[in-house]
Amino acid sequence: MIKKLKNSDEFIAHLIYDVFQSSYKIEAELIGTDNFPPLSRGINDIRHSKTDFYGYFDDECLAAVIEIEMNTNNLEINSLTVDPRFFRRGIADKLIAYVLTSIAHDKAIVETAVVNEPAIKLYQKHGFVEFKRWTPSHGIEKLALSV
Repeated sequence: MIKKLKNSDEFIAHLIYDVFQSSYKIEAELIGTDNFPPLSRGINDIRHSKTDFYGYFDDECLAAVIEIEMNTNNLEINSLTVDPRFFRRGIADKLIAYVLTSIAHDKAIVETAVVNEPAIKLYQKHGFVEFKRWTPSHGIEKLALSV
């Protein structure tokens, strides 16, 4: 079941944080870096974020989180994380499909590391195409995709 999450609630922010940490540790390993900026995001950062969070629940357990932001009519996917205990169940696919079909937008944009092939393939499955590459100051080469 997918539900909008009230990230300002401390308990919910902790749940989001836990999914972020467990998922982003795996992504940092995949990318091959110890300096992965999403891992430095704290609970208070999540609580005070003005973005929207949607969670996928497996029974009562928060299994995955997608974080989005609307800028004019552009839907920006800021994060998509799945708790490693729930990998390979199609949950990320369901969250992407949910936001793309449930939230009115003209264009959707996402960024990820160039070496994150599983994420790139998943976004391409939903029609995303690459439009930009760059290397930010943290040194992890990124690409942006849109649909």
